[in-house]
Amino acid sequence: MTKAIGLCQRALRAPRAVCALVLVLLAGNAFADASPTPESLVYRTVEGQSLRAFVFAPAKVEKTGARSAAIVVVHPGGFEEGSAQFNFKDAQRFASLGMVAIAIDYRLSNEHVTPVDALADTCAAFAWVRKHAKTLHVDPHRVAGYGESAGGQLVAAAATIDCPKSSGEKAQVRPDLMVLVSPMVDTAIDRYAGLLHGRARAIDYSPLTHLDVSTAPTLLVQGELDNTTPVDAAKRFCARLQALHATCELALYPKVGHLLTRNLKDQEGEIDPDPVDLANALARERIFLAAHGYITQSEPNQAMHQ
Repeated sequence: MTKAIGLCQRALRAPRAVCALVLVLLAGNAFADASPTPESLVYRTVEGQSLRAFVFAPAKVEKTGARSAAIVVVHPGGFEEGSAQFNFKDAQRFASLGMVAIAIDYRLSNEHVTPVDALADTCAAFAWVRKHAKTLHVDPHRVAGYGESAGGQLVAAAATIDCPKSSGEKAQVRPDLMVLVSPMVDTAIDRYAGLLHGRARAIDYSPLTHLDVSTAPTLLVQGELDNTTPVDAAKRFCARLQALHATCELALYPKVGHLLTRNLKDQEGEIDPDPVDLANALARERIFLAAHGYITQSEPNQAMHQ
């Protein structure tokens, strides 16, 4: 194991702790304690549509009923496509780390629905988790958000923008911590404005414009060659938070694009994540969650102190 960690450090130029976690994840241990299938629940009914939350509980919750940190998992798809199932493996991974992971569906954009409605759904999901914290065996003060691409925008918007009144919730809707992968954090652009169908101003829903000192601690994973959610916005997002003395860690990967894809010609088509970069990002994610008290440090994490 020690020799393998040394080889990893030379190859990735990464700290020992990151390499230890990379090797654990690559060995296939990540889903050892994950729920094989989720519990499907309705978290919101709006305009006749039932929106579902798929709850993956860690083994310790299922056995003891102990309260754990939770993470709401919000899928990508440009606001126009996708479903919670896209991120089931991510939810299983978080459950294997000891968190209650909730992958959600939200309304997809069309001529009647806009990303503002999807934001209202996302806000309602965070409120629903806290409202049902006892039943879900969740600590209501440790509810994180995980989002990829458009899902990252929805998590970041829920963390920085007053939720639409249509969310219909009075409970706390903001995530307490964020893990964002290739998020759309600057939505003051033509494409996003088009999705709003003229019903709102894009800048009003741009997380980058609404950051303040209370913004939740954030880990942002980004490919430097991303042409869907460009790296410049991610850099400005983290730099602005750091200037506010808030926590933002930016994990940049130089040779990959959107969602860490190696397919640079069609970054909105088939996603082909670089396996080494992906494993490194998952390791960074795990260290970040442990550092903020959302998971218990396992043996590989303790390598940070060696």
